[in-house]
Amino acid sequence: MNNVRINAVLFLLILSFFACQTSDSKSAKSEAKSSKKEKVVNKEANDSTKEKFILFFGNSLTAGYGLKEEEAFTAHIQSKIDELNLDYKVVNAGLSGETTAGGKGRINWVLKQPVDVFVLELGGNDMLRGLPFEETEKNLRAIFQEVRKKKPEAKLVLAGMMAPPNMGQDYAKGFSAVYPKLAKEFEAAFIPFLLDGVAGDPKLNQADGIHPTAAGQKIVAENVWKVLKPLL
Repeated sequence: MNNVRINAVLFLLILSFFACQTSDSKSAKSEAKSSKKEKVVNKEANDSTKEKFILFFGNSLTAGYGLKEEEAFTAHIQSKIDELNLDYKVVNAGLSGETTAGGKGRINWVLKQPVDVFVLELGGNDMLRGLPFEETEKNLRAIFQEVRKKKPEAKLVLAGMMAPPNMGQDYAKGFSAVYPKLAKEFEAAFIPFLLDGVAGDPKLNQADGIHPTAAGQKIVAENVWKVLKPLL
């Protein structure tokens, strides 16, 4: 009889031991799952708050030639972004005098930094020098192809440029057609004419008649913002 009681007690102790082990195991698994979920949530939170970069790749129009840094249209774009509390930083990669050929040679170096939105503004100097618009098209295409290769997730924006009638009707028509053609080819957001509302107005251009004044740059910023804002 005593042996039966002892065996019963031992059996209950064994059951209690395994019950505790099972409970501890379930608790450990639950904690592990909870920890894993927290890591996922934290990762998603970090990804959502990660600062993104808008790279403006262009010539003197982007660089803000003849003006203070804060007067360039890119600076106005940054101000608009900050007003909306968006996590985007504008990078001004404008270089005065840059042609599309020069941009093609410089693009690899520029793409070493993070790029989430790539805005291409080149071709104006090609036009002023009377360079063949076929070459302009070829170089712009090569730049976009390199961006697609190095930064496949980056959104593309193309700033259109137009040649004045005094360049000759055939040239003006061929040059101006390059931009919508490439925008369609690369599915890029398109700014029909960067200098819309500014070009040809003496009050909005510096003495050279080419580069916008501080007031002109504000209008340029609005032209860009209309197209850029929906992408952010």
